[in-house]
Amino acid sequence: QVQLSESGGGLVQAGGSLRVSCAASGLPFSSRAMGWFRQAPGKEREWVASIGWPNGNTYYTDSVKGRFAISRDNAKNTVFLQMNSLKPEDTAVYYCAAGRPGYTVSFGYEYEYTNWGQGTQVTVSS
Repeated sequence: QVQLSESGGGLVQAGGSLRVSCAASGLPFSSRAMGWFRQAPGKEREWVASIGWPNGNTYYTDSVKGRFAISRDNAKNTVFLQMNSLKPEDTAVYYCAAGRPGYTVSFGYEYEYTNWGQGTQVTVSS
């Protein structure tokens, strides 16, 4: 079955950097769009970034543009989210998600994704 497993979360000071990873198995990773979402305490889950295929085009929510970078390694079935200049408001559980088959890119609508990881906690201290 499809499995998505996030790792790399942790505690970092404001202004610092962190890279979270998501290892995928059980799906044709290179032909699936991938996305990152996050959910802060007391808030709804929100879309953060997406990467498409086959060109690897990337898309970001406005609040992370210029600070976060999504990338993928199809040989390792892994998608990454490099987070720089972190702010306390970036504190959340970060989830990766796999897009629906046949979609070359998925954006911020959860119905565009069929599989989700369990999440990894990112905490940014002020």
